[in-house]
Amino acid sequence: MRGWWRDLTDLVLPTECGGCGRPRTVLCRECRAALSGTAPCRVRPLPEPPGLPAVHAAAPYTDEVRATLLAHKERGVLALSGPLGAALAGAVRAGLRAGLTADCGVRVGPGTRADRGAGAPVLLVPVPSARSAVRARGHDPARRIALAAAGELRRSGTPARVLAVLRQRRAVADQSGLNSRQRMNNLAGALEVAAGSARLLLGGPVVLVDDLMTTGASLREAARALNAAVYGAETREEMGERKIGTGWKGANSVYRAPEVASVRHAREVICAAVVAAPPDSFAINRNWQ
Repeated sequence: MRGWWRDLTDLVLPTECGGCGRPRTVLCRECRAALSGTAPCRVRPLPEPPGLPAVHAAAPYTDEVRATLLAHKERGVLALSGPLGAALAGAVRAGLRAGLTADCGVRVGPGTRADRGAGAPVLLVPVPSARSAVRARGHDPARRIALAAAGELRRSGTPARVLAVLRQRRAVADQSGLNSRQRMNNLAGALEVAAGSARLLLGGPVVLVDDLMTTGASLREAARALNAAVYGAETREEMGERKIGTGWKGANSVYRAPEVASVRHAREVICAAVVAAPPDSFAINRNWQ
C-alpha cells in the first residue's frame, strides 16, 4: 500500500525537477526560465506545409524544455501541466497580439457574426492524440496543457475556454521516422470535428494548441478540419438568417434586404500556439522578419 501511494504521489508531486532532475521541486527556476523566460514568437518549419496556420511557440525544443515536455507526456508528471500551460498561454497571447483580423480569429465586417460577437472568449482547440496513445499514457497531454493555459488566460483577464472537438476519423501510422511530406500524406483527412460540435466554434476566435510542433503536419490537418467545420456551420447560420419563414416562391427562398444578401462569410482564420518548436524554426522566423 505504501509503495502504491508513493507512486501516485510522485505523479502529482514529483520529487525532482522535470527539466534537470534537481530534487524537491516540480520545475526549478532555471528550467522555468528556459520554458517561459523569453517572449514567444512566430515559428515556421522548413519546408513549411501549405495551409499551415500562423504558429507561435514559447520556447525552443532543447535540453530542459524537451525533458520537461517528455516528463509530462510520457512519464505522467501531471504537476508540470501548470508551468507548461503558462508557457502555452504566452504563445496564445502572442498569436492574438498578431491581430484578430490578420493571423487568427475572425475577419470582422459590419453586420457579420464576428462584428456581433465582440468580447467572445478565445476558444483553445487541442490537437488530439491517438486513442491508443491516450490509453497507454493514461492522459491526454495536449488537452491537459490546454486546460491549464485557459485558466492562466482567464486569470490574466482574457476570457478563454477549451473545446476538445477534434477527433481522429481513421487510424494513422506512427509518425516517428517519417519526413515532412510523408507526415502530411499520413495525416491527410485524418481529423474531423465531432458531430454536433461545429456550432460551438462560432462562439469566438479559435486557436489551435499543442505541446510541440515539428514539421507542422498535425497542425495543418487540424486547421483543415476546423476550417471545413466552421465554413459549413457559418453557411448554415447565414442561410437561416437570410430566409423569411413564409417567403417561398417555388423552390427558391426569398431573402431580406439587399444589404443582408451581400454579407460575406465571416470565415474563421485559424492560428496556432505551441509550447515548443525546433530551434531552427525560430532561426527561420528571424531570417524572414
